[in-house]
Amino acid sequence: MESSTSTILPFLVILLAVSHASSDPFQQNFYKCLSSHISAPLSTCFYTPDNPSFTPLLNSSAQNLRCLLPSVLKPELIFTPLVESDVQAAVICSKQLNMHLRIRSGGHDYEGLSYISEVETPFAVVDLSKLRSISVDIQGNSAWVEAGATVGELYYRIAEKSKIHGYPAGLCTSLGIGGHITGGAYGSMMRKYGLGADNVLDARIVDANGKILDRESMGEDLFWAIRGGGGASFGIILSWKVKLVPVPETVTVFTVTKTLEEGATKILYKWQQVADKLDEDLFIRVITQVANGAKEGEKTVSNSYNALFLGGVDRLLQIMGQRFPELGLQRKDCVEMSWLKSVLYIAGYPSSVPPEVLLQGKSSFKNYFKAKSDFVKEPIPESGLEGIWKRFLEEDSPLMIWNPYGGMMSKIPESDIPFPHRNGTLFKIQYLTLWGDADKDSPGKHVDWIRQLYNYMSNYVSKFPREAYVNYRDLDLGMNKNGSTDFVQASVWGSKYFKNNFNRLVRIKTKVDPDNFFRHEQSIPTLPAAEKQ
Repeated sequence: MESSTSTILPFLVILLAVSHASSDPFQQNFYKCLSSHISAPLSTCFYTPDNPSFTPLLNSSAQNLRCLLPSVLKPELIFTPLVESDVQAAVICSKQLNMHLRIRSGGHDYEGLSYISEVETPFAVVDLSKLRSISVDIQGNSAWVEAGATVGELYYRIAEKSKIHGYPAGLCTSLGIGGHITGGAYGSMMRKYGLGADNVLDARIVDANGKILDRESMGEDLFWAIRGGGGASFGIILSWKVKLVPVPETVTVFTVTKTLEEGATKILYKWQQVADKLDEDLFIRVITQVANGAKEGEKTVSNSYNALFLGGVDRLLQIMGQRFPELGLQRKDCVEMSWLKSVLYIAGYPSSVPPEVLLQGKSSFKNYFKAKSDFVKEPIPESGLEGIWKRFLEEDSPLMIWNPYGGMMSKIPESDIPFPHRNGTLFKIQYLTLWGDADKDSPGKHVDWIRQLYNYMSNYVSKFPREAYVNYRDLDLGMNKNGSTDFVQASVWGSKYFKNNFNRLVRIKTKVDPDNFFRHEQSIPTLPAAEKQ
């Protein structure tokens, strides 16, 4: 290997500048190690807190403002890889220097675990936002998409090449595809085609040894684990090869809202009985909020039935008239459009917004919030619903979303991928409470409220375990302490997220990352030493 003064001098000048700017050995050592592994100038991809771009970059894709408060532990540096080998370098250097890493693709982790730490410091963030290329192969019914791209970008690039192809992933268009699929990735076509993770053909990851692996070289065990086993436990996702699915040229959407005064309770009770049994082309979710009542100063609860139908309005009205006439859906409530336009509609964009907004890859939803999840196996009685309404009217800005299951979700076995919430699930509940700047330093009353609602719901939801969705991460369920993973402790939340698949995930983790390099507050643990034999 050749060396010259001309190649050494620029490195020394840059290193001297970083050393002068920061006396932090963590930053200096990482910088020095990266410099020996990557060819790009580090000034374009290495950010420390004294860099003016550091805070805007940290905040750029952070979804939950609660995770950006001054009291929360922040990274010592952010590294933004430009090519796959940069990610390898980050892993090799972190391992060599015994530094802790967090990995962020889209910043949507509900507890911010991709860019903050509750228990471990110092740490660095590998931000994958510059790895966002997408290559769509219509003839092959597939697409390669890098981890930093958003689902909205993927949808746009698919539709750019074909009006009759889509991909069944998230409803929120700013989700980073890298982390999204690691938790399952549900969306409005899940009843027809299953989850995003059910429609993955291949992947490229960097493992705990800094090696790049694809499906063939990683083996079927690890390939199984990364499709629904939760993010940042097994490696860093570089890209996914996803399977495209057929969509009609014309789909139909509607939103019909019913308040308590308009019979919301009885209609929702009926929805629970039919939503999972409807034609699998029809997805009707329910969004519950507090709304203004008929009289000034009064509050009520509203349920909005927000739907996508993979077909035309005539067949939709026929199905609804036969199976769910209680909603009173009329032709004037329905809008026919392309599948791509329906993505914007379901995501909540006004009809005047062009699809190109999806290429911005930015979240329009940034709030202080706390969330929880449940899975429901039997309809909640009207008396149970009335108890929910009572509690909703006591909170400032509550939100609840019920997503129907059934269809393809009931046909895929629980052990097919780590995501286990399949046959027998009527619907999933997402609970949220949101608050503004006025309460940013005192979120306690809102967090208490959602915990009390969650306790109230215990009689009406799944049991043994009380299931939860890993992409609605909830540290109330338990967490690993101080960089260690206690198998017994982790099995409490592990069984909620993964049911019987948790034990297989632990075995795979123990095999591929025995030193627990990839870890966070709810990462998959390794087996206790006595059981590793």
